[in-house]
Amino acid sequence: MDQAKYIHAGQIFTPGSPVNTQDLFAGRLDQLRRIIGAVSQKGYHAVLFGERGVGKTSLANMLIPAVQGTYIIGKVNCDASDTFSTLWKKALRDITFTQTNPGVGFNPSASHTMVSVADSLPSTVQPDDVRRVLTQMSAHMPVLIIFDEFDRIEDRCTQTLVADTIKALSDFGVAASLLLIGVAESISELIEGHLSIERALVQIPMPRMTDEEIDQIFEKGMARLAMTMDESAKSHLRSLSQGLPYIAHLLALNTARRAIVRGSDTVMRVDADGGIIDSLDQWQESIKTDYYYATKSPQPGNIYRQVLLACAMADVDEMGYFTAAAVRSPLSRIAGRVLDIPNFARHLKEFSEEGRGGIITRTGTARKLRYRFVNPLMRPYVIMRGHAEKLIP
Repeated sequence: MDQAKYIHAGQIFTPGSPVNTQDLFAGRLDQLRRIIGAVSQKGYHAVLFGERGVGKTSLANMLIPAVQGTYIIGKVNCDASDTFSTLWKKALRDITFTQTNPGVGFNPSASHTMVSVADSLPSTVQPDDVRRVLTQMSAHMPVLIIFDEFDRIEDRCTQTLVADTIKALSDFGVAASLLLIGVAESISELIEGHLSIERALVQIPMPRMTDEEIDQIFEKGMARLAMTMDESAKSHLRSLSQGLPYIAHLLALNTARRAIVRGSDTVMRVDADGGIIDSLDQWQESIKTDYYYATKSPQPGNIYRQVLLACAMADVDEMGYFTAAAVRSPLSRIAGRVLDIPNFARHLKEFSEEGRGGIITRTGTARKLRYRFVNPLMRPYVIMRGHAEKLIP
């Protein structure tokens, strides 16, 4: 086994962290252009939203070098404990300016020190404090502040103050823009109750990757390893990735390592099958735990695993929702016999209740119910389990 190549594969395919290098970044040029187009207009700001695992943070990492030298940039990873004051102090603490201190004595010589912009903020920050500081900064160069994982902020007052800041920056025509990144289906979810600022926001949804973009992840990474992937393996991994770059990186890493251990520079279908098993072991523990509680049952012959797998294989709409009718066909294929909605309606109901971990969310009224996995990463996990356990015909 080529141990150096085995280690190098973990530096190229990175399911545990966002992509940071341009040559490993796949697709998303449309979203990148839309963000740059929005923030380059005075008074406009941008919101990038989408499911977990679709690569929003990786896109932000690619945006920074794309505009470096044209903008003063600050980036924050928000967390549940953040307030409006901590947000802005984190955003501005790495942006510095030179402060000249006059000398003392008969032959004074001035000294120069580097000072963080965050030091100029009061202990309790208000929107007008931010407006004043960004106005001064933008006199030298436009400013771009990125708030990643904005949806993690739990303090509603902080969300309101950020909305007020956006409005103030737009009303005063300050050459400073905010980019808010979060998990949300729409801007109304991300900044709920503050739609008065919607005119100043360009909404940019981050969809799942296309098959071509997923292929780029495989091809770019394999080229860096001086390896290739045959079409059978690529097609299988592409299907299992379901447009999520996190899953594509995870599968590609373990599949490439299987081929390396085998002593081959060509990834084959046998490597993909083994890589799926390795990927299941590496999956987030919370996903594995949720799957266990959702499907466990002391009753022999129960079909919880089969119904959950059919849910994962069901056709979904543009928001990721599926209907009970969409579960019927894949479940019948999995079970090897015709099963209709009355055979599994109870299972769908239980999956959406606390007793089985609420793994699926349910919306709508009777006869018009729609379902969706709470965590989008659960769906590919369930399908991969189905392949590994040979539940899928």
